[in-house]
Amino acid sequence: MEPENNDDAVATEEAQPQPERPSEAAERRETAGSVAEISAERDRLAKEKAELQDLLQRRQAEFENFRRRVERERGELFEYAAMDTVKALLPMLDDFERALKVESADKEYARGMELIYQRLYEALKKLGLEPLSSEGTLFNPHIHHAVEMVDTKEHPDQTILEEYQRGYKFKGRLLRPAMLKVAVNP
Repeated sequence: MEPENNDDAVATEEAQPQPERPSEAAERRETAGSVAEISAERDRLAKEKAELQDLLQRRQAEFENFRRRVERERGELFEYAAMDTVKALLPMLDDFERALKVESADKEYARGMELIYQRLYEALKKLGLEPLSSEGTLFNPHIHHAVEMVDTKEHPDQTILEEYQRGYKFKGRLLRPAMLKVAVNP
């Protein structure tokens, strides 16, 4: 008698599905439920992360814009800080111009006044003061102030006839409009 080969018997036993134990089935259901919960939690956290990243990027952009605006305003403040001082000195400059137009018996005194005027004018010019040229040009309400309007046919309409007070710009901005006599055609 030949001995039986038990290998076939073992192979057939492994190939046949064994009935699950009730605890294994419960564990699988529990695992499937926890995987779904974990997946939902992962999705929720991924969405929250994306929202937080978006919020962070927006806040960084807002802060960068704020920083640039403050830098620009600070630069403008320094650039135009002298504007009020120069504006306060303009009446003195006007007084010098009027004084120089008057004839003086003392030529040395007149020359001294002219030198002081020139030094003050040059110092203000270095700071950014720019005179407006008006006579002979057309009236511009943005940079001129018409104090007197004269009906005349000798000059074209809106032509500046006389400048009573010189106008100035400071670093490109209007500091004081020129006060003028303007021709008006009837």
